[in-house]
Amino acid sequence: MQGETKYYEDFHVGDVMEYGAYEMTRDEIVAFATAYDPQPFHLDEEAGRASILGGLAASGWHTASAAMRLHADHLLVGAASLGSPGIEELRWLKPVRPGDVLSARITILDARPLKSRPGVGLVRVRFEVSAQGGELKMTQVASLFIGRRDAADAPASAAAKAPVQANPVLAANLTPAPADCADDEGVMSGWYDDLVIGRRLEIGEYVFGREEALRFAAAYDPQPFHLDEAAAAQGLFGGLSVSGWHTAAACMARLVATRRLYTDEARRRGLPEAPKGPSPGFRDLKWLRPVLVGDTVSFSMTLADKRPSSRAGWGMVFNACEGVNQRGEKVYEYMSSSLWPFRRQPG
Repeated sequence: MQGETKYYEDFHVGDVMEYGAYEMTRDEIVAFATAYDPQPFHLDEEAGRASILGGLAASGWHTASAAMRLHADHLLVGAASLGSPGIEELRWLKPVRPGDVLSARITILDARPLKSRPGVGLVRVRFEVSAQGGELKMTQVASLFIGRRDAADAPASAAAKAPVQANPVLAANLTPAPADCADDEGVMSGWYDDLVIGRRLEIGEYVFGREEALRFAAAYDPQPFHLDEAAAAQGLFGGLSVSGWHTAAACMARLVATRRLYTDEARRRGLPEAPKGPSPGFRDLKWLRPVLVGDTVSFSMTLADKRPSSRAGWGMVFNACEGVNQRGEKVYEYMSSSLWPFRRQPG
């Protein structure tokens, strides 16, 4: 099959593929976090050691984006890839540290032609991402759209071989979020005890500029419909689209910026500051519509549930996150999970 386009018919249930490697350097970890997830434990060694992560660690969204680069270079290279509708579940199992070299193991779980889209097949896969020594860092179950060989107009796209920069410049779009802190002390406090189920928080807009979209895609998701106007026009999206992982990273950037506003207001009022907790993963991520270059997406989150966790002093919080474009169309949603500290231990 080398040199030939891989179509839906070439992906068989039970097939296993292994490939790598992707080195996570300190400079890249800090650069990504600065742009999209500027929490202290992703930016500074001392802050990382003082956190629940026990050291400087890559953003989970960075790990997922680096894994996407591995898939683009090995799984999707030469394939009739048409994007992904979403992720069933992703788990961040262990922190990714500077110097870790990531590799991937892919198992094909299911494959079926799409009745709603002639010429397209849906391939369901399990991704496992490990570091040197075999330590499992991340798992996800996702679906891929792959063109079928028996369709006369099946696109024969191939992942571009754009090099990953050692220090990618990923410009953040961090305009102030429209958060009103005045009457929201429960969110402001940052304690599990004060969070109210059903509370909705608007976390602001993100404008997906062309240069930034191309930079992100070249570094982490170099598929033609993210990089080339002509290829994109022939694909399912109808135009140059933003990587789904870029959309996810932008949502995280807006969330951190909004939390910073609440933290600053809490400090101004002299409220005790709660420690920050990481996320163990998410579920039901859906890229509902393509985000095209130039689109503006407004992000929000609604507290769906919370419960005590197995880790003493911490509870688990679940938020329904979504993004809506300038035309009022929902383009993105997922259910996040994160650890939040108790002000007072239950019981």
